[in-house]
Amino acid sequence: MMREEASRRYMIPAEILDEYERWGLCASVKQVMGCWQYDERDLERLSLIMALHDIGFSAAEVEAYMRLALAVDDTSAQRLKMLERLRSQTLDEIHLRERQLDRLDYLRHRLNQGTPFLQEDAK
Repeated sequence: MMREEASRRYMIPAEILDEYERWGLCASVKQVMGCWQYDERDLERLSLIMALHDIGFSAAEVEAYMRLALAVDDTSAQRLKMLERLRSQTLDEIHLRERQLDRLDYLRHRLNQGTPFLQEDAK
């Protein structure tokens, strides 16, 4: 499958394909008559790359993860550590947002009840 077809059919942004090719992770991708050709393995890898981007990995983290994933040695513990670190950061962000929502709802409630915070609000 050619680059443009892979991009269109699987909704893979051109930037992701550029990264994949630039990183040299596309061992099975062949250049035929000036066009990149992707096989099923490449599409699976690209799907993983997109998922890693979607969950919040930076381009450098995606590259590191993919290099580990394609390594000959078992790197599952290292990859799991990367995922756990991002999960922890994401939970911290969620908890911060939940506290912000609680405060926002409290302020809205006070205003809806007509309970002033400042003397100027009571006038």
